[in-house]
Amino acid sequence: MNYRKMGKHGLKLSELSLGSWVTFGGQVGEAVARDCMKVAYDAGVNFFDGAEVYSGGAAEKVMGKVLKREKWRREGLVLSTKIFWGGKGPNDVGLSHKHIIEGVHAALRRWQQDYLDLAFCHRPDPDTPIEETVRAFDILVKQGKIFYWGTSEWSAEDVFKAHDVAVKHGLTPPAMEQPQYNLLTRDRFEKEYAPLYEKLGYGTTIWSPLASGILTGKYAGGKMPKGSRLSIDQNAWLKDLVATPERIEAASRLEPLAKELGCTMAQLALAWCLKKPHVSTVILGASKPQQVKENLKALDVAAKLDDAWLQRIEKTLAG
Repeated sequence: MNYRKMGKHGLKLSELSLGSWVTFGGQVGEAVARDCMKVAYDAGVNFFDGAEVYSGGAAEKVMGKVLKREKWRREGLVLSTKIFWGGKGPNDVGLSHKHIIEGVHAALRRWQQDYLDLAFCHRPDPDTPIEETVRAFDILVKQGKIFYWGTSEWSAEDVFKAHDVAVKHGLTPPAMEQPQYNLLTRDRFEKEYAPLYEKLGYGTTIWSPLASGILTGKYAGGKMPKGSRLSIDQNAWLKDLVATPERIEAASRLEPLAKELGCTMAQLALAWCLKKPHVSTVILGASKPQQVKENLKALDVAAKLDDAWLQRIEKTLAG
């Protein structure tokens, strides 16, 4: 495992990390989650990503139980939460001072930790002034409850606003962005966020590198394998969003390249992400430990992707 700096900051993240969206506490139980986390940890993964909304908080509870049981050295871990969707009450949603403070404290209880390394604004909140959000996270940083804070799927314009507010008032500025990024979802990361990397020294912790499984090839021809993420009833909204014929067909064009490289389509897609500038870590999702083992092999595939290979991937994807 290699480790990369989180942009300009000193914090180092494993190139591949493990997330818990729509899997832990929902699709799979604690025993499977523990096995997935152990495979990742034994391979050198140090970053485990959570959110208050994942399985209604159950994902972070499961990961917290695993950490307590395994007794891994806390200093060797990087743990995160994301705040926005915390419940059904009027103040359980958004990025108000109240919800940020209470949301992070609730995450600490779920993780069974005294502090978290990273806390993200899970989405922008048009109902809350950006200065209010910045001040709340600054308090948590200065209290030692979190070490860094950042954003997820914010516009570059709003990130710059948050940074300028922090600098103006001597507060802690946001440090990183967590965008969706993969071979099929690229514009925001590659175009809109370019000034964040150049002017603010941002790094990114990217999510859905396999486009919710589309880039694995398992949905080719409209197939919906039993037990897959998109076959589960509660994920019907996700299926409608990502499993379009156009995306499935585009992904299928990559299969011959994966065969030539001697790897799976998933490993190829992950390796491509690892080769892109400004990616600090690629967050994996998994519902079984074997998936983690297979996807970790993307590190070896990335070593084979020189400029010529990257150009072939672009040309093939374009059709």
